[in-house]
Amino acid sequence: MATEEQKEKPVLEITASTPPILSVSSITKPSTILIMSSFHAGYFRISLSLCSQSLLWKTLSSPSTDPHALRPLLTSLHSFTFFLLWSLSLLSLLLLSILFLIRCLLRPHSLRAELSHPIGMNYLFAPFASSLLLLQSTPFLSPNSPTYRILCSLLSLPILFLDVKIYGRWLTHGKNFLSLAANPTSHVSVIGNFVGARAAAQMGWKEAATCLFALGIAHYLVLFVTLYQRVGGGNALPAMLRPAFFLFFAAPSMASLAWDSISGYFDVSCKMLFFLSLFLFASLVSRPTLFQKSMRKFNVAWWAYSFPLTVLALAATEYAQEVKSWQSNALMLVLSVISIGVTIVLLLFTAIRPSDLLPYDDPFLPPSTPSPPTEMHV
Repeated sequence: MATEEQKEKPVLEITASTPPILSVSSITKPSTILIMSSFHAGYFRISLSLCSQSLLWKTLSSPSTDPHALRPLLTSLHSFTFFLLWSLSLLSLLLLSILFLIRCLLRPHSLRAELSHPIGMNYLFAPFASSLLLLQSTPFLSPNSPTYRILCSLLSLPILFLDVKIYGRWLTHGKNFLSLAANPTSHVSVIGNFVGARAAAQMGWKEAATCLFALGIAHYLVLFVTLYQRVGGGNALPAMLRPAFFLFFAAPSMASLAWDSISGYFDVSCKMLFFLSLFLFASLVSRPTLFQKSMRKFNVAWWAYSFPLTVLALAATEYAQEVKSWQSNALMLVLSVISIGVTIVLLLFTAIRPSDLLPYDDPFLPPSTPSPPTEMHV
């Protein structure tokens, strides 16, 4: 049983009845056992960031009728750079998916642990959201092609399954009530619905798109209010995971993009969601001390910065296309440059220091024995 002191800790963690937990520090060099023991759905932050970045490059290079548009500046770089980025996104998604499937086959109890974990269960949406973003950015298929429609359907069904499982827990399950389990990573679950809604709308499936959007926006509003009342600073998450606070503005940004695709233009509702995203972005970047501890050492949680910035830049791009002013285009350019710059820095850190992606104090680390988790402390 956990002591009173352990219950007061704000760190979210999984505990099991059978010790010990496998730590990276106990192994001298990376191995298959280490990778399989330390790998979890949170690593799909990388593919989520790269796939959204591919979509940003595709959007920026698309033709525009705006005389103030700055998109033509990227046209000369589009062909090679975009194909390279899209290929890298596909490779990362395939690699992470293969590792995750192998880990699920070899360590099924770890998957069950993630489904019960207040952070881990949210990132189970990430591989499907990443795949849908990559599908939307593909240069090889059109939204009207049969292959595109089949892939979109297959990738959206798991999101609906997870909706039923996770949102049902929020509603009915004692220790998984939203008021107890809510944290910034919970935004990933609603983002998955918005990504699916945008993909469906682009194929002309307005009813399916509206369904996914309704599920996402309803739970986003409840989640937003819950977190506003509950999260009073950085103590709701381990210091390592505080970059996930950027997901606060990723959700309304993705919602504005989804509704833009459903309605056919960037209307007042889209603009309100976009302005909310800008406000939340400004609120977070004006508090750098919140992220100070998480920036002391590179780890996979840093990739949580890239995706929200990219989605915000995408929303700014659609806003600029609708408003057609030099101010909106300047905002789009600034946010796009920040997004691209952050992604490049993260790629360099990942290439130079890959071993840091397996931290010994990762809050996601599963038990090293095949016993299922029996207790969870928040």
